Amino acid sequence: MTDRLASIRKNILTDPPDILDYDIAIIGSGMGGASLAYALKDSSARVLIIEQGDFLPAERENWSAEAVHTAGRYKNSASWLDLVTGREFVPGNYHYVGGSTKLYGATLPRFREQDFGVLEHPDGESPAWPIRYSDLEPYYAEAERMFRVHANEGEDPTDPWRSTDYPFPGIPHEGAMARLVESARQQGLHPFCAPQSIDWRPGGTCVRCSTCDSFPCLIDAKGDADVSAVRPALTSPTVNLLTNAEVLRLECDPSGRRVARATVNHGGRSISVRAQRYVVACGAANTAALLLRSASSAHPTGLANSSDQVGRNYMAHVTTFFVAIDPRRKNDAVYQKTIGINDWYLPGPTNRYPLGNVQGLGKLRGPMAKKGRPWVPMPILEEATRYTLDLFIQSEDIPLADNRIALDESGRLTIHRHETNLSSHRELIRRMKKMCRRAGFPVILTQSLGVEATSHQCGTARMGHDPIANVLDADLKAHDLDNLWIADSSVFPSSAAVNPALTVAALALRLGRSSLLTA
Repeated sequence: MTDRLASIRKNILTDPPDILDYDIAIIGSGMGGASLAYALKDSSARVLIIEQGDFLPAERENWSAEAVHTAGRYKNSASWLDLVTGREFVPGNYHYVGGSTKLYGATLPRFREQDFGVLEHPDGESPAWPIRYSDLEPYYAEAERMFRVHANEGEDPTDPWRSTDYPFPGIPHEGAMARLVESARQQGLHPFCAPQSIDWRPGGTCVRCSTCDSFPCLIDAKGDADVSAVRPALTSPTVNLLTNAEVLRLECDPSGRRVARATVNHGGRSISVRAQRYVVACGAANTAALLLRSASSAHPTGLANSSDQVGRNYMAHVTTFFVAIDPRRKNDAVYQKTIGINDWYLPGPTNRYPLGNVQGLGKLRGPMAKKGRPWVPMPILEEATRYTLDLFIQSEDIPLADNRIALDESGRLTIHRHETNLSSHRELIRRMKKMCRRAGFPVILTQSLGVEATSHQCGTARMGHDPIANVLDADLKAHDLDNLWIADSSVFPSSAAVNPALTVAALALRLGRSSLLTA
C-alpha cells in the first residue's frame, strides 16, 4: 500500500484470524457495497467489507493507453462463457477496492422519473419498480454530494425534479464537442452537460485529462467508489476492510432461514465470516453466481432462489460506439466526456417508443481504436483519431427470463443473452448520424458492442413485492431469508437507458439509512 492509504491502513485486515465476527458483512466494494459502508460508518454497527481484489496500484501505467487497452494490464476477472456463440471472453468487470468504478467513465445521471414506471418498447414492456423516484430522491441528492457530481440544473429536458441543485456546475465543452453542442442547439435539440463525478471544484485535483473514461485515475481525482466511499468509510473505527478475499459460499443455519457464515478464500486459507446481517454487492453477474454456488438442501436451486429468478432477467444496455469525423479540422478536445442528449429518451411527437441516451466518450486514441479496427496500422489510427468526435449511444434492454447468468458443471460463469429493442437503437443511431452530418461531420463510423459490454449489467436478482416472481422485497431483503440483502444493480426490475451507478449508490444509501439497521 502507498502513503495515500496511511490514514486508513489500521482498518484494513491483512492477517485475519480463522473466524471473523461482525454485525454486518458486505460482500463487494463496488458502487453498492462502498456506498452502503459509507452510510453505515456512523451507525456504531461493526461492519466488514470483503473485497476479492486489492487496491489498484497508483502507477504511471494508469494513464497509458497501451498498458490499459492494448495489454489489458488491469483486467483481472475470470473468463465467462457466452452460450450463444460458445466463445469464452474476459468481461469488463474489475476486482479492486472500488470494483469496476476504478475504470468507469464517472457519468452519474439519475434515472428519469418515468423509468420507475411501466414503459412500452417495440420488443415488450419495461416493468414498474416497487418503489418510486420520490423514494430515492433524497438519496440521489446525497450520492451526488458524495461523488461531487458536476452538471447544470435545467439543461436536460428529461431531468426529474430535484430537492437540491447539483453540487457543482457542469464541465464546459471544448474542441469539436463544443462545435457539436452549438449546432445541436441550432437544430432544435437540447444538449446538456452530462453529470460527471470528477474533483473539478475550486482547489480540486482534476486536470481534465484525456485518460479518465476507461482508465484508472493516477491522482484520485475521479469519483470512484474507492475514493469517494470506501476510504471515507474506513475512517470510522467500526468499519474494516478485508482484501484479496473471495467469498466462495454462503452457508445457512439448520432452519435455512438465516445465513450463518460466509466461507472465504483468503490467500489460500479458508476463513469464516460470521455476521448478524449479510449484504451481497458483487455486481449483477457475480452476485447471481454466488447465490447459485450457495445451493444447499434447504435451497436446492441456489440461495434465495425459490422463485427461480436468480440469474434470470439479465440486462445490459444495447450500446454502440459512434465516431463522427470532420476530416478538415482536428478535434482539440482533451476532456471530451461532457455532452448528453436525451431529446428522444422518452416517447414524443416523432418517436412512438423511447429511443435512448447519447453521451460523450473519453477521447479516442490509436491503441483504443485498434481493438475495433485491428487490421489498420497504428500510425494511421493515431492520426485518424486526432479528427474524431466520440460518442456513446445506449438504449434500454428489457428483462427476459431466458437472458440469464448461470454456472456450468465446472462452476464457470455462463451468460445467455439476446439483445432487445434493436429497432429503437438503430433509429437513435440514424437520428444522430443526421444531426452530426448537419453539424459538419460528414464521416460516421459505428461499432456495436455485444455481450462483452458488461459495465451496465443489471436485473439478475430483481426486487418486487411478489416472492413468487422476485428475489427481493422493496427494501432489498431476500424473500427467502431473514438476514440477507443485496445492494447492487442485480436488484433492478428494468435497466432504463442511462448509466446505473448513481441509482445503485442511492439504493445502497437508502438501505443503510433505513431497513438494514432496524431489521
